[in-house]
Amino acid sequence: MIQLKGITFRRDERNILRGVDLNVKPGEQWTLLGRNGCGKTTVLEMITGYEFPTSGTVEILGNRYGKCDVREVRKKIGYISPNIIEKMTLTDPVWEIVAGGAFAYLRLYEEVSDDIREQAYIELERVGMRTVAEQSFGTLSQGERKKILLARTMMASPELLILDEPCAGLDLYERERFLHALSDLATQKLSMLYVTHHIEEITPMFTHVALMAEGQIIASGHKRDVLTSATLEKAYDLPLHIEWQDDRPWIQVGRVEQR
Repeated sequence: MIQLKGITFRRDERNILRGVDLNVKPGEQWTLLGRNGCGKTTVLEMITGYEFPTSGTVEILGNRYGKCDVREVRKKIGYISPNIIEKMTLTDPVWEIVAGGAFAYLRLYEEVSDDIREQAYIELERVGMRTVAEQSFGTLSQGERKKILLARTMMASPELLILDEPCAGLDLYERERFLHALSDLATQKLSMLYVTHHIEEITPMFTHVALMAEGQIIASGHKRDVLTSATLEKAYDLPLHIEWQDDRPWIQVGRVEQR
């Protein structure tokens, strides 16, 4: 699904990525963690083909970037990022927002078939939002809007789902509802790469974790192997303790000494 080998990326004399390797196999659900500025978003831009490495190779869904049409690969990738909601028209009905995902349109400018409209309703049902199909997008809460984007993404039946901090700005209730909807969409045919700052968002559906620090992946693999107190302290430079409950990690921060 995702194979990054020896990825470096340099911009304005700054080394943003320094030898990143990542291998995501079909059916695996990954989380990408790390401090601000460690290179997480740049890794996503490499995967979606909006940035290209200074050196190294990027292979996505069996396609080697530089030897394929990246636009065709993107059609198989669902991508949810903070700036997508800002590009939507708030007065459009919810079902149209979702239906646009079948064509990668931000807005529908023509009539769509009954099949597309019905599929939009089906995807809304899957995320528990069918009852708001005729409402304006702008009437929904932030959490509801993100669930609509999730339904929209699934219209194209992606093979790979990329989520860049999808729970940012959500309260505890809305976060848990979104994570529940996401878990319901997880199948063996769909792999995910989920970026977050919050370890408690790693619900049981996630199988693997990659931990970044200073432009490198310092640990990757099964989540319980990576998410240890020692590894997290190395990445975050803080005294940390991790506990597991119902296959979900929770973190405690120790006393931080003044420097």
